[in-house]
Amino acid sequence: MIADVKKAELHCHIEGAASPELVKAQAVKYGADVSSFIAGDGYVWSDFTEFLHAYDGAAALFRSEEDYAALAQSYLEGIAAENAIYAEIFVSPDHALAAGLSPETYFNGLASGIGAARASSGIECRMIVVGIRHLGAEKVEAAARIAADRPHPLITGFGMAGEERFGRVSDFARAFDIARDAGLGITIHAGELDGADSVRNALDHVRPSRIGHGVRAIEDPDLVQRLAEEGVVLEVCPGSNLALQVFPDMATHPFDRLHRAGVKVTLSSDDPPHFHSSIAHEYKLAADAWGYDAAKLTGFTRTAIEAAFVDEPTRAILLGQLA
Repeated sequence: MIADVKKAELHCHIEGAASPELVKAQAVKYGADVSSFIAGDGYVWSDFTEFLHAYDGAAALFRSEEDYAALAQSYLEGIAAENAIYAEIFVSPDHALAAGLSPETYFNGLASGIGAARASSGIECRMIVVGIRHLGAEKVEAAARIAADRPHPLITGFGMAGEERFGRVSDFARAFDIARDAGLGITIHAGELDGADSVRNALDHVRPSRIGHGVRAIEDPDLVQRLAEEGVVLEVCPGSNLALQVFPDMATHPFDRLHRAGVKVTLSSDDPPHFHSSIAHEYKLAADAWGYDAAKLTGFTRTAIEAAFVDEPTRAILLGQLA
C-alpha cells in the first residue's frame, strides 16, 4: 500500500539529504576525513549539537556546482522511486558561502540536479531559501535579501532553520517581511526542540502559511485550535522527532491528535539519512501507528500540494496525479 501511494514532502534540507555513501565519495574526492561523524554506513551523533556537527561536516564536502547537481539529482531520484511526485528542498546560501561557492553557482547546481531528476522521473521540485537562526538576525536577513532578488525561478519560498532556541522570533521578523514583500512563500522552524510558545511567537511575528515541525503546539490546546482556525500547515517529520527524542515513540507523537483537531498536517523526512528515514518510511510510520489507509495517506499528500509554494498550473497538474 505504501509503495502505491503518491507522496510529497515539503520539509527536507538538501545538505541533510546527502547519503553517507555519497559523502564518503566526496571525502575521497577532496581528501577529507569524515571519521568524526560517519562510521560504517551511517552518520554518528548523540544529540542536536553533534547532529549539527555531522550535518555541517557533510555539507562542507559539496564544493562545486557539479557536486550540488549530483546531490539534488540523487535525492530527488531516490524519493521519486518511492512514488514521490513533488518535493521542496531547503537551500542555504550560508552553506554555499562556507564551501566557497557564490549563491548563484549553488542555486544553478541544485537547479541542474532538479532538472535532471525531472527528466528521468517526472518529479517536480522547488527551492526554499533558509536563513540559519543561530548565525544571527543579520545573516538571516542577508539570506532573505538573496531570496527576494529571485536569483533562480525555482526559488519560491523563504524560511528559517537552525537552533530554534537561539534568540527571539521577533529578532528575525524583518527578514520575513523582506521575503514576503517579494512574493515568496513563508515557512519557519518552530515547535520542535522548543515548546508551544515558539509556535505562538512564529504566528505572531512571522505570520507564516506553514510551520516546520510545530508539533510542540500540542502542549497548548488553545494554540492547536488557533492553528486549525488559521489553516496554518505543519510540515511534520515524525522520524526526525523520534530520533531527536522530542517524543519517545509514535504512540506519544501528536501527529494524529493534531490531525483530528483539524490542524492541516503533512509528512516529510527532514534530514533522512541522519534519521534513518525516507519519505516512504514517514508515510509507513504514520500508517502503522494509526491505521491510515491509502485514501487517508493520499489526503496528506493533497494537503502538501495544496500548501506547496508552486505556481497554480503546476499545482493543478500535481493534484491531477492524485485522482
